[in-house]
Amino acid sequence: MAWNEPGNNDKDPWKNKGGKNQGPPDLDELLNDLGKKVSGIFGGKGGGNSSGGSSPSGKSMSTIGISLVLIIAIVVYAFSGFYTIKEAEKGIVLRFGQYAGTVDPGINWKWTFVDRIIPIDMQSTREMQSSGFMLTQDENVVQVEMQIQYRVMDARNYVFSVTNADDSLNQSLDSALRYVVGHAKMDDILTSGREIIRQSVWKELEEIIEPFNLGLIIVDVNFKDARPPNEVKDAFDDAIAAQEDEVRFLREAEAYARGIEPRARGRVKRMEQEALAYKGQIVLDAEGEVARFEKILPEYQAAPEVTRQRLYIATMEKVYSNTSKVMVDVDGGNNMMYLPLDKIMQQQSTTQRTTPQPYSQPQEQPSVNSSPSTSGRSDRFNNGSN
Repeated sequence: MAWNEPGNNDKDPWKNKGGKNQGPPDLDELLNDLGKKVSGIFGGKGGGNSSGGSSPSGKSMSTIGISLVLIIAIVVYAFSGFYTIKEAEKGIVLRFGQYAGTVDPGINWKWTFVDRIIPIDMQSTREMQSSGFMLTQDENVVQVEMQIQYRVMDARNYVFSVTNADDSLNQSLDSALRYVVGHAKMDDILTSGREIIRQSVWKELEEIIEPFNLGLIIVDVNFKDARPPNEVKDAFDDAIAAQEDEVRFLREAEAYARGIEPRARGRVKRMEQEALAYKGQIVLDAEGEVARFEKILPEYQAAPEVTRQRLYIATMEKVYSNTSKVMVDVDGGNNMMYLPLDKIMQQQSTTQRTTPQPYSQPQEQPSVNSSPSTSGRSDRFNNGSN
């Protein structure tokens, strides 16, 4: 039999009386039923009047209110546990104040009032600087300023290894800087040794912080400034200017050497080539003379006297062609004892070059070289006759 059939009022979910469909039940009755079910879940007892004489509807309303409060509290507690870790961070989870692990970026959930989350930035580069007046190895006072860049590498060590990792790093930087400056000379700090000082401070700082496990990594070290005290600043400025001039002069000298050396090497190479060419020329001339004498040898063997005279005349012609000529009148009684033929010929050639003349067929003129040979022969013959 269905619940809605007549005579089945006990199974009517709306508990309608009289077997007639009278619509949905009253709201109080619905809440009362819900309160009974919730009370049953939490161990309560539903139905019946209490010995205190309170009405069933009042007791059920109080039970329903408590149940709703508990449900709302549970929902609020559950939603309050959600939190977000940014992309560049990691979260340190503390459960009742004790380390319980780390969480990655994203949406996570925690036990409210039990867990505490400490977000740590892992990607941002942080800066820290240290400066002050320091004593150098040569007992001079210099003011040095240095800056470092670092970031967090291990979130747990960064939080729990020391009380304050940033403050520990700052003290370590100051200690490393003073140690390195104290073992360096002032001239190196102010001028040429700045890079060495920077590398030494970096190395010394890493050695200092390594035993403490700060969870930090040094990204870069910058040597920002180094200057002497104001009382002696002018003198040090002059010294630095002199050192800069020295470097500039050295660079200019090197540039001059690089410019003059190739030219000198070129001249050396040219002289070597000229010497080789001269050597080849001399060798070829000698070989030509040898060939010429080898050709003359049969003629000399056939007619020695004639060949000897020809060689003598040719040699004297070559000698007299490069010397001044003097003509002497031996037979006549003329007071003019010599005639400067070379000067006359030189003057004549100069006049011909400066005076424009119409073009004409060149005529054969007596060769100047014929005079020395003729005079040489006449002198030789005269000397022979004498």
